[in-house]
Amino acid sequence: MKDYEVIVVGGGHAGLESAFACAHMGHKTLLVSLNIKKMGNMPCNPSIGGSAKGIVVREIDALGGMMGIAADHHYLQMKMLNTGKGPGVQCLRAQQDKLEYPEYIQSLALNTENLTIKEGEVVAVLHDDKKVFGVKMRDGEEITSDAVILTTGTYMESKIFRGNDIRDEGPDGEKPSKGLSPCLKSMGIDIFRLKTGTPPRIKSDSIDWSKGSIQPGTKGKLAFSYETKEFIPVEEQIPCYLIYTTPKTHEIIRAHLKESAMFGGQITGVGPRYCPSIESKIVTFADKERHQLFLEPESRYTDSIYIQGFSTSMPVDVQEEMVRSLPGFENAVFLKYAYAIEYDAIQTHEYKATLELKKWPGLYIGGQICGTSGYEEAAALGLMAGINASLKLEGKEPLILRRDQSYIGVMIDDLVTKGTEEPYRLMSSRAEFRLILRHDNADLRLTEIGHNIGLIKEERYQRFLAKKANINKALEVLGNVYLGMRKDVNEYLTSIESSPLTGGILALNLLKRPNVSYREIAKFIDELKDIELDDSAVEEIEVIAKYEGYITKQIKEAANMAKLDEMKIPQDFDYLNMNGLALEARQKMDKVKPLTIGQASRISGVNPSDVAVLIMNVRKRLDGKE
Repeated sequence: MKDYEVIVVGGGHAGLESAFACAHMGHKTLLVSLNIKKMGNMPCNPSIGGSAKGIVVREIDALGGMMGIAADHHYLQMKMLNTGKGPGVQCLRAQQDKLEYPEYIQSLALNTENLTIKEGEVVAVLHDDKKVFGVKMRDGEEITSDAVILTTGTYMESKIFRGNDIRDEGPDGEKPSKGLSPCLKSMGIDIFRLKTGTPPRIKSDSIDWSKGSIQPGTKGKLAFSYETKEFIPVEEQIPCYLIYTTPKTHEIIRAHLKESAMFGGQITGVGPRYCPSIESKIVTFADKERHQLFLEPESRYTDSIYIQGFSTSMPVDVQEEMVRSLPGFENAVFLKYAYAIEYDAIQTHEYKATLELKKWPGLYIGGQICGTSGYEEAAALGLMAGINASLKLEGKEPLILRRDQSYIGVMIDDLVTKGTEEPYRLMSSRAEFRLILRHDNADLRLTEIGHNIGLIKEERYQRFLAKKANINKALEVLGNVYLGMRKDVNEYLTSIESSPLTGGILALNLLKRPNVSYREIAKFIDELKDIELDDSAVEEIEVIAKYEGYITKQIKEAANMAKLDEMKIPQDFDYLNMNGLALEARQKMDKVKPLTIGQASRISGVNPSDVAVLIMNVRKRLDGKE
């Protein structure tokens, strides 16, 4: 008998979600962390959410994950982004308390049934010729399990860079993970180097805040979790500030470019294109006169300020010059210098859409070891790895989310079909069906799935069903009731500068008008007055009404894609010798080994003619002609 059913290696955002998922699904789980006090740590930006990422956190919550609950607990500021744009790109971003967030999520982990936390370092995966069966610790202890989930973050063989000062360190000066990466290589797993970085932290009272532009939170009851009922009023939230780089900043950076570890050749790993260092921005956008920087508090209990957008691998003396050239930072006192970090990750062609390694049954990965960046991406991948490891233990079909079901599905499909040579970052532009994958409707998309796999408990599920029923009931009423030239209706329309009614109109069509709100229309319709709807339900109704035509179109497009994703490909296909396939398509499909026709069609280098050949071969197999 094994010591545990699942062993999770790493206590970052991915590891915690993996461990929570396995434990909540009833499996005896061990989480091994290098430092228990650093579980859930935020070594870079102390925030959760942002473009596309905020929607991912809501998806994590809708599936039964924990990040949204923790993010709502001690935030410093909550903000809705892109409010001037359509609902497909609106999302939440919360400035977190760097001390309270990890403390809270650690307390949850340490008190979770079926979950044991162990401090130590894993140096090897135990395996025979066919599968893995546990891990080996630095002290020689061997712990057995049915499944292993690796969530090593940026720790595996990590190095810290500040100019020519190179150290074997992990994030925030923690010790790196040594030994596990060579073990994985010996198992025939393809490893590559990636790089990310973080900006300096400055003492708050050394900054002249009058030179910045205040950035407050957003009013309203905003939350990542659908279960959150308590909200911090915007007046009690801590503001951020906006400043810009100066010509002097750019001059200093250009003069010292060769001293940057990034440009001096010390770093071999590829950095994130969409979160570059400040020196990369100066070089790439040489004609740009200034770059915006956000000044963000790290905690209520410290005076540390994070300069968002000012990541660098410059030596410390150059960092001091750079920072003091910024407006308000003339007398800046450093609390922590910026650094770049390089680490090992696993190539995307090594794992399936289930996040299980193709060569090693029972070995799963989640988080930045998958080749991604960001806490939110990490948590989502960790959650999916935990879910699929658990489902395999239960003898059930894996959970593979489609691109039209979630941003999580978009991310995993991108990774396994397109691959990545840099830390992958989710953005709304990666999703074809943005109007379907909205911030407001994550529960409607995913809560039933979460319940079916055992992560959404019955009490919460019944509340969700009641909410869904009330939304449908309200939409039905709106679609059947006409409003005529009533005085009270026209007075309301005039007050919001909307044309008064000159004849009858369906209430649903009236709601489609800009600025017309459901709450106000409900005052005029008796059948709506007894339907209980919270703010999130009202938001969903308004978006459905106002964007009905666009949403319907995307649903039809998604259904066409889903047909291709339902056509499964036999996993013993010999692509290299398949007649009719282009050479690039043969090589790419042999490497990826797609599970479905839809997945194959999205592989870079696979053309429609290749897909047609593949469909023909699948049908031959089904007809027994091969």
